[in-house]
Amino acid sequence: MILPAEAHPLLFALCPAFTYPTFDRFAALMAAAVLTPGRRTVANLLRTLGPLAQGHPTTYQRVLSSASWSGLLLGLLLARFLLHHLLPADPVVLVGDDTVDGHKGKHVHGKARHRDPVRSTRSHTAWRYGHRWVVLAVLVRFPFATRPWALPVLVDLYRCEQDNRARKRPHRTPARLMCRLLRLLLLRFPRRRFVFVGDSGYGTHEVARFCHRHRGRLTLVSKLHPDANLCEPPPPYAGAGRPRVKGPALPKPRQAAAAARRRRARSAGTAAARAGWRSSRAAATGTSRAGGWCPCSGCSSGT
Repeated sequence: MILPAEAHPLLFALCPAFTYPTFDRFAALMAAAVLTPGRRTVANLLRTLGPLAQGHPTTYQRVLSSASWSGLLLGLLLARFLLHHLLPADPVVLVGDDTVDGHKGKHVHGKARHRDPVRSTRSHTAWRYGHRWVVLAVLVRFPFATRPWALPVLVDLYRCEQDNRARKRPHRTPARLMCRLLRLLLLRFPRRRFVFVGDSGYGTHEVARFCHRHRGRLTLVSKLHPDANLCEPPPPYAGAGRPRVKGPALPKPRQAAAAARRRRARSAGTAAARAGWRSSRAAATGTSRAGGWCPCSGCSSGT
């Protein structure tokens, strides 16, 4: 094995996802991917390996095209390694987002036209042909970095509505795909608690309902419009008329944040007033909280 001994625990953790010949070539490609600058195609990786790549070059190309291994199992094994070695304590912070990878070929599987959020502006929408991947990552803090690192563990390919209609499959939004990935982690690690952080695209009713069903082990943190209309859950059906779909209205997020700030300011003012009252009382009586000698009367006093 050409990788150093420090990488052996990670490789052995991923070994159950492959057969022995495939795992040998996967380890070689993994080492070459670390050392190869530029595009990490299989041809460039083999060029980096040179004489270390044993066997015919097509056997390395088949690792990604026709070899029998499960990407889902590989992601779950990687998640187990990260949670066991880097995140032994709860809760585990997860981050989710989607990214567009451009592929303009005519025979690219799953290709569609997607909005490019990086090049798009408020007045102009930039489109990109390729794949749209929904990514779920684990947030890890390393001692050599000041910011946390997001390590991807599970990915899923988003299919456009036209492609699903042509293939007669149910359409799944990126939020629904993210719920599937979260469900996999909840089933795989039944004793761990997670906090999922996503942008406004994943702060939907569907993701909120999913996290509410698993509220004992999963917490949702997302962006919400400050003037969003929030309501309590509907009351139980009384048996007459149409059932209600909304409960009593709740304060808007802007109003709730302002009320929280007022409560904090009120509590801080109350604490400061109490501290000032105690200090003035101690100065008037010549005592302190710890007790001591009263200089004005020459007597010993305490609390």
